[in-house]
Amino acid sequence: MNSGDTAWVLVSAALVLLMTPGLAFFYGGMVRSRGVLNMLMMSLGAIGVVGVLWVLFGYSAAFGRDLGGIGLLGDPTEFAGLGNLLAPDHLSGTIPTLAFAGFQAMFAILTVALISGAIADRTRFGPWLAFAGLWAVLVYFPVAHWVFDFDETGAGGAVTSPGGWIANRLQAIDFAGGTAVHINSGAAALALALVLGRRRSWPKDPGKPHNLPFVVLGAGLLWFGWFGFNAGSALKADGTAAVVLVNTLVATSAAMLGWLLVERLRDGHATTLGAASGIVAGLVAITPACSSVTPVGAIAVGAITGAVCALAVSLKFRFGYDDSLDVVGVHLVGGLVGTLLVGLFASDAAPAGKNGLFYGGGFDQLWRQAVGAVSVLVYSFVLSLVIALVVRAVLGFRVSEEHETVGIDETQHAETAYHFGEGHSARTRSAVGDVERELEGSRA
Repeated sequence: MNSGDTAWVLVSAALVLLMTPGLAFFYGGMVRSRGVLNMLMMSLGAIGVVGVLWVLFGYSAAFGRDLGGIGLLGDPTEFAGLGNLLAPDHLSGTIPTLAFAGFQAMFAILTVALISGAIADRTRFGPWLAFAGLWAVLVYFPVAHWVFDFDETGAGGAVTSPGGWIANRLQAIDFAGGTAVHINSGAAALALALVLGRRRSWPKDPGKPHNLPFVVLGAGLLWFGWFGFNAGSALKADGTAAVVLVNTLVATSAAMLGWLLVERLRDGHATTLGAASGIVAGLVAITPACSSVTPVGAIAVGAITGAVCALAVSLKFRFGYDDSLDVVGVHLVGGLVGTLLVGLFASDAAPAGKNGLFYGGGFDQLWRQAVGAVSVLVYSFVLSLVIALVVRAVLGFRVSEEHETVGIDETQHAETAYHFGEGHSARTRSAVGDVERELEGSRA
């Protein structure tokens, strides 16, 4: 065990957990004031549900011995409860396996929370928790096995324990989750948006963010936590982590500028919401590519993705699906673009050691990236659609029209986010009552 590597992974795990409250602020600021608490609660609910499932059997399903040797699912019973990982000499590389399990738990939590942005203002909380648990078990845990579980080899290089098919058979590059996290959650978001249908006011009144400072705060927390998300995935405090950290910084910066440029050319002004959205788009895009491109390549990946996502968020109006907070336009599209651009901008000077098309590697890595991305997209969309339809049929998924009008915070949680001048409001109500009584008297 290396204490430096262990410390880095533990700190990175904490950073990644911080991303989920950061996402809650990012999403919460983008909705109307009467729905902000429900948005926060959907992210917090994901922490509770997925955190428990991950310990019980989720880690084992993702990283246990492969069932059948075909790379589709780990054995859910091998590490069930994580009790057999408590020994300090149970290592994954140079870190305790339990530290690795905790780090990966944060990925599972965030991925589920990401989906919730597509269904803001119209979703019942209980059915959302049911969907979150079912989706984690049936979709995220298997896909994490495909992408993140690498073959274990013996001293002679022979495979002693096979891992997931995308990581090992296909050999697509996805350093920290462009497919498993972003394409996966984005495809699920599209399926959920289709099942729940449009908000009553959409598209005539798409709604404006009620608190842009919340949005910027959330984007900042996401960017801060993402250094743990990406650089922590090196699982060592080494040169790879350093390259990944710099690439994460510069790609995100370029993506923000790319998004703002599109806004300026298209709309005549650059917005705060656009800057925050560009930040997230850049973080999404560099996630799969951060170990395979140079810093200059990372600038290209970020700038292209920022511009593409700025254009992609308008697709919902063209095709008529109500993706409330642009999970499809940012995470699905951004994840696809970032994953595919690995096949173009990968350089063997970067830690992954592969060349893409623009660096003399031909189309070999590009087709691998495309197969991995499309496979996760199709699997997630189909399973998410089925899960959502089952939850809707059994529990009911959407709030009533009346509750949507009143506000989802009050009807689902019996709370409101803001209480401005309650005493003044009471006086105002008393004054209104006096006026009404006077009018009634004059009419009499």
